[in-house]
Amino acid sequence: MSISSVPASQGQSVDPLELYAAAIDTSDYVARVVPLVRRLAPEIGELLDVGAGGGQLGLALQDIGRGWSAIEPSPTMRARLERLHPPPRIVPCGWEAADVAMAAHDTVLGATMPALLEQPEAFLSRCLTWARRTVVWIVPAHRGPRGLCFAGCLPSRWHGEDETPGIEIVLRGLSPERWPQAIAFTDWTFSGVVKDLGALSAYLGDRLGWPKADGRRIELAAHLAAQAQPDAAGLRLNIPRKSAVLVWEKS
Repeated sequence: MSISSVPASQGQSVDPLELYAAAIDTSDYVARVVPLVRRLAPEIGELLDVGAGGGQLGLALQDIGRGWSAIEPSPTMRARLERLHPPPRIVPCGWEAADVAMAAHDTVLGATMPALLEQPEAFLSRCLTWARRTVVWIVPAHRGPRGLCFAGCLPSRWHGEDETPGIEIVLRGLSPERWPQAIAFTDWTFSGVVKDLGALSAYLGDRLGWPKADGRRIELAAHLAAQAQPDAAGLRLNIPRKSAVLVWEKS
């Protein structure tokens, strides 16, 4: 996996998906999650990665010599997927509109995407329809913000996000008979390398809706600077995270 950095930004010009994907490149997310998935679902086979993002997890999980496909609506993320070796077959739309054959993939993967929290029953039904054998979800399990990238660096009084662990929301949204057969947890570190800390601070202030003259922007910049660690490519911001791996096996 090539090392990349969080792109320099000018406020809202930042693509939030690219911001997140760049930080996943420099995090230990894949190194921590993949062995756990492999332990719970050792045979991946033909893989369908739903909401694939930058494809880091799908690339690491796909079996050599077996095909893999990615459902991804974002043009920015599709451009990333096309640069992978090997690249997946890309379905350029969201999961609700995706035209994928029933039971055409051995394993269906859904990792850290809105549908897991917002429509778990509907999304699970779709995944089970697509899967020949196994459905795997990766769900946030930490207590902390989930929506705004790098919000974990900020005090809750600023970001104002719901900090309920995603795993609790998912299980609450599924009827008990639809709960996965296996659940396991792993800790990892969201670790973004930032070339321009001032630009990141300005972006976060814009996303929080703060006026340009809001005094909290100065506090935010100082808050990030106090956490940042020197890195060869810039400054590194680390946020502890925990993920849950959920697995359904079709009989």
